[in-house]
Amino acid sequence: MAAPPNFEEGQSTYRPPRFNDQYYGWWKTRMHDFIMAEDSELWGVICDGPFVPTKNLGDPAIAIPRTRKEFNDDDRKAVEKNFRAKKIFVCGIGPDEYNRISAYQSAKEM
Repeated sequence: MAAPPNFEEGQSTYRPPRFNDQYYGWWKTRMHDFIMAEDSELWGVICDGPFVPTKNLGDPAIAIPRTRKEFNDDDRKAVEKNFRAKKIFVCGIGPDEYNRISAYQSAKEM
């Protein structure tokens, strides 16, 4: 079996592994490890979906999404996790894969 792409060049601990339509299993394992090393909470965002800040209105209380103006610091940090996960995915794929996933709003959809 031939070595996976870029294997001879070594790996980077600062950039996510790049997928080029070959060796998906190898890339997937490396991407998982890269994401976990960056921030283990990102993997939860990828598996479970993004955090959506809500507020309760009415009686009985109904949870509705907050507007961005209503976010507190904790809400902003939690929402940023989805965008950080999306950024890692985008940096680890080529233009063909990007065209397939660029319209998705969450890392889970990607």
